Amino acid sequence: MSYSPRAAIAAGYFVQGCAFLSLTTRLPKFEDHWGISQLGLTLLMLMIVLLAGCGSLLSEKVAPRRGSAILLRTGLFGITVALLVSGNAPNIPVLVVGLAVYGVVLGMVDATTNMQAVSLEHQLRRTVLPSFHGAWTAGGITGTLLTLALPHASIAALSTGLAVLPLVVGFARFLPGSGTAPNPEAADGIPWRPILLVGAACVIFYTVDTASTTWGSVYFDHTLAAPEGLVALATLPYLVASLVARIAGDRMTDRLGAPQLLRSGAVIAIVGLVVVVVAPTWPIGVLGFLVLGAGIAVVAPLSYSAAATLARGNGTLDPDVARARTDAVIARFNQFNYVGALVGSVLTGAIGTGSLRIGYAVPVVLLVALLPLAKVFDRDRLAAVG
Repeated sequence: MSYSPRAAIAAGYFVQGCAFLSLTTRLPKFEDHWGISQLGLTLLMLMIVLLAGCGSLLSEKVAPRRGSAILLRTGLFGITVALLVSGNAPNIPVLVVGLAVYGVVLGMVDATTNMQAVSLEHQLRRTVLPSFHGAWTAGGITGTLLTLALPHASIAALSTGLAVLPLVVGFARFLPGSGTAPNPEAADGIPWRPILLVGAACVIFYTVDTASTTWGSVYFDHTLAAPEGLVALATLPYLVASLVARIAGDRMTDRLGAPQLLRSGAVIAIVGLVVVVVAPTWPIGVLGFLVLGAGIAVVAPLSYSAAATLARGNGTLDPDVARARTDAVIARFNQFNYVGALVGSVLTGAIGTGSLRIGYAVPVVLLVALLPLAKVFDRDRLAAVG
């Protein structure tokens, strides 16, 4: 296996993270520039999440026939269009159109990057999903740093500059797919019940993750009274800790096993989120987000890896059937991402309209559920069930 496809897949994750975090860390600027209320921002995030789910479902139908690489390129080019339209919008209706396009292609890129990553992990026969998700985190850090470094840059200038990234990466060399219509047998025998259990862990992760990345800057601005130029510091320490955990996650998973790693991470994440909720000042909030990111970061990549293992089963399937099953499961599994994002971005914002402390208290309860769910991630158990 040459290095080129692996680098291309990582670049796809990087672009996705950079575009998304550059958007969410600029939400206070959207409030000021467009005069949009917190409820209005909540509705925009709801639209993006729902349309992302549609984009993921589209990937489930198209990727087995056209190949995930082609669909990933289409999604990346779509991000370029969305950034240019939304960033240079002359009025709110055009802004909504641009963000709607972004929502659809967000789902396409989410689904197809994970399709590509689980395919490579299967070929390499070792854990690589955490480091790929680390590339997403690295992109998020880059987007956050751009917001911090350019506090006075216009929305149009920053969006136009960022639009170059997905355009360039869209021409990279990804793993080729079969590009053939899926075998009718591909949908037979998929163990959806254990996939739902793994999906529950994924929902919990994205609830906490999206609440952190979407509302962290608003929380620092409105509740903790952070200096205007430092509101993005809510997101940055969370992402840095997540990046470190994910880079180490490949080896830690192979060494400790996914269940033990998830249990330990859940306890750390609970402590971190409690600190966020009770933080009296913004520096304490920074510490809370740092601990939270370190604890919860590996849940999402291990969830996708577990879903792919369940789809492939015990290795007796025909390779084409296994590939079609895996692509179908990953695209469907990606919906758990958006259920969590819906809860994290919309419910946290709605419940926290009066005080985001209350909004952040809700995910603490969800994190406790990761402790009993961890046993589902045992690799031998997953293969046997599949």
